[in-house]
Amino acid sequence: MKLSVVEQAPVVEGLTPAHSLQHSIELARLADRLGYERFWVAEHHAEIFNAVPAPEILIARIAAETSGIRVGSGGVLLSLYSPLKVAEVFRTLHALYPDRIDLGIGRANRVKLPVFAALRDDTAGKEPSSDDLWRRLEQLRAYLDPDSGLPFTVSPRMPGGPALWLLGASVSSAEAAARLGLPYAYAHFITPQFTREAMDTYRAAFVPGPDTPSPRPILSVVVCCAETDAEAQRVYATHRLFHRRMSQGDVRLLPPADLAVAEMDKPGPDPLAEESFEWPRYVVGSPDRVRDQLTKMADATGAEELGVVSMIHDQRDRLRSYRLLAEAFELTPR
Repeated sequence: MKLSVVEQAPVVEGLTPAHSLQHSIELARLADRLGYERFWVAEHHAEIFNAVPAPEILIARIAAETSGIRVGSGGVLLSLYSPLKVAEVFRTLHALYPDRIDLGIGRANRVKLPVFAALRDDTAGKEPSSDDLWRRLEQLRAYLDPDSGLPFTVSPRMPGGPALWLLGASVSSAEAAARLGLPYAYAHFITPQFTREAMDTYRAAFVPGPDTPSPRPILSVVVCCAETDAEAQRVYATHRLFHRRMSQGDVRLLPPADLAVAEMDKPGPDPLAEESFEWPRYVVGSPDRVRDQLTKMADATGAEELGVVSMIHDQRDRLRSYRLLAEAFELTPR
């Protein structure tokens, strides 16, 4: 089983976004040494919780700081940008780091409408549409293909290019990835209620693409791993308190684990505990417990790779979680 990192660069209580970016670089170095397959940087706009609105900048830095791990976007919100500009940016990254760059594409439907309009300089403020995304994606594929017969050169012109992936959290995105013959990464941690259906749909409807002769699915899951179940639950209290606060309209950064444990002992809602899905939104526990749960999910969905998300307050706990997971899955160090 291959493991990868999906990095959201969480901003936590007591630290700044600058700290978060340095923590991302530190995590990438560790993931490279441990044998993780790829390191994807997520894109978020106008949010206090995440530090990266421009993943291509952090991708360039991380690729320079690592040697073997693939680095890319998880993903670029293509509805916000010119497909030609995205192609040029990622072809430049490919020229700097050949055969190491992934271009993951996502929708912008989670971006608030005023922010969406401002980013596109769109005074009409129209909602993002699926048709618009698929049109842009087809344009992007043409710009990435040096033999597509365009009337102009997409620079830098050189052999190969970034590997294109489609990211999603719905059955419709799985259908699109299958129809377009693209590798696909499903965000289980966003919509766990559709995981099995989306992954089944992708494999069943897949049409071979020029670079993808058979389905290539990744399942992205939030993981909190520690030496014992009890310690993992202590660290996981951060998630529980964050979701309690959000359910009450209390928008704050990720809290420290010990504070979260004390707060969650008080009466109040526990939205994560009230969820009931085929598989939990977050996978929490000791290395053996986490490995067994993730293996069952991968076997049931046909996932060839797991994209691991970690929203943990303490950087030491976060690095430990990825280290223990690598050991549990017996990754080959670089």
